[in-house]
Amino acid sequence: MADDEALGFEHMGLDPRLLQTGPVVEQAVRGLVLVPTKELARQAQAMIQQLAAYCARDIRVANVSAAEDSASQRAVLMEKPDIVVGTPSRVLSHLQQDSLKLRDSLELLVMDEADLLFSFGFEEELKSLLCHLPRIYQAFLMSATFNEDVQTLKELVLHNPVTLKLQESQLPGPEQLQQFQVVCGTEEDKFLLLYALLKLSLIRGKSLLFVNTLERSYRLRLFLEQFSIPACVLNGELPLRSRCHIISQFNQGFYDCVIATDAEVLGAPVKGKRQGKGPKGNRASDPEAGVARGIDFHHVCAVLNFDLPPTPEAYVHRAGRTARANNPGVVLTFVLPTEQSQLGRIEELLGGENGAPALLPYQFRMEEIEGFRYRCRDAMRSVTKQAIREARLKEIKEELLHSERLKTYFEDNPRDLQLLRHDLPLHPAVVKPHLGHVPDYLVPPALRGLVHPHKKRKKQSSKKVKKVKAQNPLRSFKHRGEKHRPRAVPS
Repeated sequence: MADDEALGFEHMGLDPRLLQTGPVVEQAVRGLVLVPTKELARQAQAMIQQLAAYCARDIRVANVSAAEDSASQRAVLMEKPDIVVGTPSRVLSHLQQDSLKLRDSLELLVMDEADLLFSFGFEEELKSLLCHLPRIYQAFLMSATFNEDVQTLKELVLHNPVTLKLQESQLPGPEQLQQFQVVCGTEEDKFLLLYALLKLSLIRGKSLLFVNTLERSYRLRLFLEQFSIPACVLNGELPLRSRCHIISQFNQGFYDCVIATDAEVLGAPVKGKRQGKGPKGNRASDPEAGVARGIDFHHVCAVLNFDLPPTPEAYVHRAGRTARANNPGVVLTFVLPTEQSQLGRIEELLGGENGAPALLPYQFRMEEIEGFRYRCRDAMRSVTKQAIREARLKEIKEELLHSERLKTYFEDNPRDLQLLRHDLPLHPAVVKPHLGHVPDYLVPPALRGLVHPHKKRKKQSSKKVKKVKAQNPLRSFKHRGEKHRPRAVPS
């Protein structure tokens, strides 16, 4: 095995000994990877398969995180794959049904995003799961932050552990990641500013919009829909396959804007209880779905904190979605006057160099976009609570219809699955077509000539005019004088 491949396996918490050849031994599950979300399980499985691409016959991986595939999972587990990936609840379910046995074979245990395993309500499952493991095995705990939950889990799983701590800063430096704050006087100013930034293309490339509740995410999407700004909501109420498909299409560039809530606001973290029973807007969310942590979004240019993160740590995890792999990124945080103290705690955690503020003021004159305010108010009035409720129900019903009736069809026709879009208009609110067009007189004087919010429309209309001119017979007709014939001379 090559050295770089061994290092890759060690990074995932997998011992390179899994690849070593030796005396013939009985096939058995020797590695277990526990993650807090189903999306992370799929991502971990894909990464392990990529690392073991040249030894796929020797290393087999099974993902048991999806509850709807229990029957097929039992068939896979009967073949005893080398590594099993899943959430604690699903792994425990298979252990209790005797479709998975680890007591005599497990050698490696990996817990990724360990600080979220307890926060997502897996404490009881983890305690029960550990009773099914052998007395001796090697364990790895991976965590971005060290808190009480990690300490408790550490005492349960590890004995005389060795701690490896990266000495890097939590976020890239200012030369790679630019962080700004903009103070908005009212909630209406936040919607107005977001509309101007997106409609005038002041923020380009892929962007993630973070809000604090699921209801807010749909309110924001319906608001943007009024202005023909495509966006989609990554919603924990949707089936797993739909959530993964949304992430996949965003990474492939089908659309540039995703509205999401982070993991800490899917429900109040209460030990021993499942999330999803917190605020009304998040009651039905899947406790195994999260966005701010772990999910691999590709080439995110900007992170917009439409709602201020609930904790400084949540801000770090949101900002970590951009400026990855030496790519530049921007984080813009909207702040209300009443949230200044909370913003101060974030800046204290970040600790700018030489006492300089980590979040620089965003230089933007709100008075220059006052002409858009009446449009903003008109769109906000259309997005009612009833419209939000209908939008959520409609999207859930459509996704369930697709997953049940078209499941076999899409398995046979994967190409058609790629054509399914997740940013289609929901249309429960009254959409006014004229709001999607920005007349030139509304564009701020400083931006005229630099932004073209309706450039495509001009191109299409000019082509039509030219075509009409070319086919206008009244303009292309040319008169030709009639030739006089010589008169016949009478004899």
